[in-house]
Amino acid sequence: MIRNYDDFIRELLAAGFSQFGLGKDSVASLFPYSWCAQPGDCPVQWFCGDPDRDPWDWRERVIAERDDVAYSKVFFKKHGFITREWYPYFLAARRRGREFAEAYADGLYSRAALRIHDCLQQNGALPVHDIKPMAGFTREEKSAFERALAELEMGLYITVCGHAQKISRAGESYGWASDVYCLAEEFWPEEVFQRAGVLTEEEAAEKIEKQVYRINPGVQAKAVQKFIYG
Repeated sequence: MIRNYDDFIRELLAAGFSQFGLGKDSVASLFPYSWCAQPGDCPVQWFCGDPDRDPWDWRERVIAERDDVAYSKVFFKKHGFITREWYPYFLAARRRGREFAEAYADGLYSRAALRIHDCLQQNGALPVHDIKPMAGFTREEKSAFERALAELEMGLYITVCGHAQKISRAGESYGWASDVYCLAEEFWPEEVFQRAGVLTEEEAAEKIEKQVYRINPGVQAKAVQKFIYG
């Protein structure tokens, strides 16, 4: 049973991946309850403010404290975790050996996604509130920007690598912190991509499928395929 952050990390490293939370699209989640449907005596309490017991804080701790787990919108365009051990399998299944330029040329990604990818490629890690103006997105393009960001996350071309507040002209931080994104190649060591390069799409998908059924034996096959390929 997961009672605290350390329990969660132990189980996550053993499982290899997990959705963030428990919802209608749950296929492989280590979270026993959703935030709105948990018993009052459960040691894990959503939004309780205790970083050891609050899953909302666990995502912050994973990003800040670990270099072997990626957190981003990777499952059903919702947030989840993938460990370094398992990331190569998802890379092989979803990217299928394609660099972003090739995937874009094949019509798999939008022009908005290209603008975001180019911005991060040229400037390195950036918070969302800086990506928008630097990539030339207007207020009218808010929906297109958010869709493109999710496209790139689901394709494992970018990932969350931190959080940052806006900086005023006086040099002071203010407002809510935004996600900071970087290219996946900047987040992971080259070894992760080398491992993905020797896997076929079929080998990778089969490996993930078997692990999903270990985590959730009763899940439907159609949902598993969507979980794997995004």
